[in-house]
Amino acid sequence: MSSFADFNRDLITDLRAHQGKATGGPFMGRDVLILTTKGAKSGEIRETPLVYTRDGDKYVIVASKGGAPTNPAWYHNLRTHPEVTIEVGGEKLKARAQVIDSEEEYERLYHHHATINPGFHDYRARTTRRIPVIVLDRIG
Repeated sequence: MSSFADFNRDLITDLRAHQGKATGGPFMGRDVLILTTKGAKSGEIRETPLVYTRDGDKYVIVASKGGAPTNPAWYHNLRTHPEVTIEVGGEKLKARAQVIDSEEEYERLYHHHATINPGFHDYRARTTRRIPVIVLDRIG
């Protein structure tokens, strides 16, 4: 198992043990949720910890992959299977993922996210791809 996978597994364990709050490392004090998707090709269940922001009662996540030239695997998963599960603040919720296409809405949400999480300004500068912004809307 790679160190990145180990890091994510340990962060998920920490989040679950402390009602969605990281107790150490780079995510301490930040809003982090656990996104559970179904693999686009494999159909396997995948869990990913992600920084999020809010837009009203919706959760906003950004598929930055640290400014890499490709989108993260979880993004492809939710494009194929938009009904996901999120864990926030120790609560598990069903949600529908919507990729934001409107340029105005995209810029508003990305700017808000990057204002709270300044690293996202850097990620945008590192890549030529349009980093997807996704809104997670609670269902059920």
